[in-house]
Amino acid sequence: MKPNFEQLKQALKQRKIHLSIHRLKVLAYLSEVVGHPTVDEIYLALLKELPSLSKTTVYNTLQLLKDAGLVRVVNIDENEARYDLVTSVHGHFMCVHCQLIEDFPLPIGILDFHLSSDHLVTEKKVYFKGICKSCQASMNNTNKEDIE
Repeated sequence: MKPNFEQLKQALKQRKIHLSIHRLKVLAYLSEVVGHPTVDEIYLALLKELPSLSKTTVYNTLQLLKDAGLVRVVNIDENEARYDLVTSVHGHFMCVHCQLIEDFPLPIGILDFHLSSDHLVTEKKVYFKGICKSCQASMNNTNKEDIE
């Protein structure tokens, strides 16, 4: 479940992380936005409200949140990192047509296996790529119009 803004603020306070205006605005944006934004999306969304904001500040804030365990980096697309406030175990589906990334639940224990005693697994990720239901529907409608 995605934490709300107040829960995130409290988590930062507990970790003794300074609550600057830029950090708070990035945090508020992440808690309100639907989806998995990129650094550029966050930067552009906040720029009008915070003209002194830089992409470096957004990136550093996200890195701080990641290091604090409050944000997860999603690297489905090789070209850009996206950020997710849901840090519990779950998978991601990316539509190759509209670029939407959706979370999906994973059965409990599905990732609880070991490669061998010689390996230390430090990260487990599950993602799928395909075409979302909405894009499939619009493609079907386009194909139907072409036939008629």
